[in-house]
Amino acid sequence: MHVQEWLENVPAVSIYLLVGLVIGLESLGIPLPGEIILVSSALLASQHGEIDPLVLGACATTGAIVGDSIGYAIGRRGGKPLLAWLGRKFPKHFGPHHVATAERSFERWGMWAVFFGRFVALLRIFAGPLAGVLKMPYWKFAIANVLGGIVWAGGTTAVIYYVGIVAEAWLKRFSWLGLVVAVLFGIGSMVVIRRRSRKTEAQHAAAQGEPLASSAQTPDTSREEAGGSAAEAPAEAGAATGGDTAGGREAVPAAERTD
Repeated sequence: MHVQEWLENVPAVSIYLLVGLVIGLESLGIPLPGEIILVSSALLASQHGEIDPLVLGACATTGAIVGDSIGYAIGRRGGKPLLAWLGRKFPKHFGPHHVATAERSFERWGMWAVFFGRFVALLRIFAGPLAGVLKMPYWKFAIANVLGGIVWAGGTTAVIYYVGIVAEAWLKRFSWLGLVVAVLFGIGSMVVIRRRSRKTEAQHAAAQGEPLASSAQTPDTSREEAGGSAAEAPAEAGAATGGDTAGGREAVPAAERTD
């Protein structure tokens, strides 16, 4: 059953609780479709008057902020072993490559990685626990967490709600064909963006792999040079010894002739 079809049979209060719970667990570090639930609920609110978009946005915002805060506390207490455990449990979301990407984002943006991470699926799961693991000061995390939760959860609810209202009015004037074209265009844009982001990540990973390869080749080169020097040393020593011996052989007959 489609998510939106299932939500249509759920009471409004249950939808509020469901949205807050799923988004909270996702923010805590558990891979769940929080954004899909939020978007579907906001669209449902635009079609059914019993669902209040303000209450829905407030529940989503609360779940995001509280979940991230709990994730921060768990990450600060668990440290790196926690990330290793999550990597074994959820390799598709917490693999070494994902952790490295998230860590680079935190190193580059600091507290703003928590804020902007709300709008990126990978960082939305990582933000709280990783900020705790990296020992980010809590006051910085709290500011970015609250601002990010309000802008992402509240903003997404408002935008999708009004898009649903406009889409309904637009469909009454035009046809479903236009909606299909718009949806296909949106899906195509998302596919292009994802492919470009994956290509960028692959290029970045390849750029990081080149220094490692060159450093791995350096010891072999050093050993070859050392081996060559060692091979040359005995040869030179042998040549010197041979020269001395030859000189000795020539010196003895000279002495005998003197006698």
